[in-house]
Amino acid sequence: MSESHAVAYKALRGRVREVVEAADPAALDAIVPATPEWRARDVLAHLVGVSDDVVNGRLEGIASNAWTQAQVEARRDRPVGELLVEWDETAPKFESMLAAAPPEIAGQALFDAATHEHDLRNALGSPGARDSDAVDSGWQWLVGARTRAGAHALCFVTDAGEESSGVGDPVARIEASRFELFRAVSGRRTADEVARYGWDREPDAQLLIGADIFVIRTVPLGE
Repeated sequence: MSESHAVAYKALRGRVREVVEAADPAALDAIVPATPEWRARDVLAHLVGVSDDVVNGRLEGIASNAWTQAQVEARRDRPVGELLVEWDETAPKFESMLAAAPPEIAGQALFDAATHEHDLRNALGSPGARDSDAVDSGWQWLVGARTRAGAHALCFVTDAGEESSGVGDPVARIEASRFELFRAVSGRRTADEVARYGWDREPDAQLLIGADIFVIRTVPLGE
């Protein structure tokens, strides 16, 4: 059971609402540097669309580019206020589903949502919530997912302590804040930024990339 994931998601939803409602309307139409194919309003549309699709059982191709892009396209011309109303309507059931889901599934949802919360915060100039429960849940999912997938072991040393992720003896010991690592595994950091972490070997940003869909950045986000 994943009651904590549901609570973390509800809190995240409230934070995103505050950031979006406080933003200059023109900024909501600007491209988000971390997701260069989407505007800020499109990132919100994706977050809303995930909730709507899961609640209504539209799961074919879940998490694929086609699945997420369809969420954006369906809401491309809708006012931001309408998107927030839709989220309010679907999210309570989505949160109930998170509470009932295995941690491996609920954690992945938190990883995606927290990643996009900070994509929006970066784009809208509203940093914060870097130690939120959503980031914690998403990070713990990532640590476990690497082990379940049989990935090479890494030892992470963060403000939350030391932990290993993966299988076998660690091929690297990497020291940085948990938020930095959380952003790096989803391709939100450049190779030069990752090289400035504490490494016990030659830095290799590719070791941190958490999935094939992520690519190491070439230009810093400036977070």
